[in-house]
Amino acid sequence: MATDAVATLIAGELGQPIAPAALAMAEHCRARHGKAAIAVLFYGSCLRQSEQALADALLDFYVVVDDYGTAFDSRLMALANRLLPPNVFYVELPWQGITLRAKYAVMSLDQFAAGCARSAGNVSIWARFCQPARLVWADSAATQHALAAALADACRTMLWHAWPTETGGKVIEADSLQVWENGFRRTYAAEIRSETGERARALVAADKVRYQQLARMILPELRRSGAAGEGVWRRRGVIGKSLNFLRLVKAAFTFDGAVDYVLWKVRRHSGVVVPVSDWQRRHPLLAAPGLAWKLYRLGAFR
Repeated sequence: MATDAVATLIAGELGQPIAPAALAMAEHCRARHGKAAIAVLFYGSCLRQSEQALADALLDFYVVVDDYGTAFDSRLMALANRLLPPNVFYVELPWQGITLRAKYAVMSLDQFAAGCARSAGNVSIWARFCQPARLVWADSAATQHALAAALADACRTMLWHAWPTETGGKVIEADSLQVWENGFRRTYAAEIRSETGERARALVAADKVRYQQLARMILPELRRSGAAGEGVWRRRGVIGKSLNFLRLVKAAFTFDGAVDYVLWKVRRHSGVVVPVSDWQRRHPLLAAPGLAWKLYRLGAFR
């Protein structure tokens, strides 16, 4: 079997060192799902931050599982994850005198790989995992290889969507960094997300050599197969916005830790601190009006 050079490059990235704070939080997230967990991926802007900065950051992880029924005590949570993946959670962890915070998603390996593929109906997985990531832990070499292949597919899928074409899908010459930037901007527009064009530029600028190298490796494939062209973005936008709306509705019922997550965001941006009870944590929808009024009176939204 021919070696996949893109997957080899990605495997090297996945194996790069990880800050001890991120390792500790990743293990905390993994342990919440017991034997069902088969891998943990660390991704997002915290990859580029110093360990000291992680104390005031929100770490992002994906916990990859082999069975939703085993991953959750609740059948409803397992069904929700299967029908509209992923389920998302917010957790805090005391660690060496500070409080670490993370938002993590749970997804099966099969659904994760499908979300990275060109055939994926929406952008949410491949748009995130064409970016650098780290493999914190995996249960086997087979899982490591499968995830490296999936992330390589995510890179191919992004460029298949983003590379400019003539009529008929034939790719044309273009600056690869601008192609990546445009791709990220288009994925933001295809979801309910607030990131700006400046965010796309910063993402690419932080890893210019990486994105150029990936483009050099993948472009010959696109010259043979063609690229998606403009029309596909309209479909991705309709599907992406619809799915993200449904995920927001689902999160109102399944987002474990939602109250603490929102109050942390408010404190970080406004400095306003509001105590929260166990009852409010258990019933976030019922607690929301009272908490919102209290935050408003304290000036959190001014």
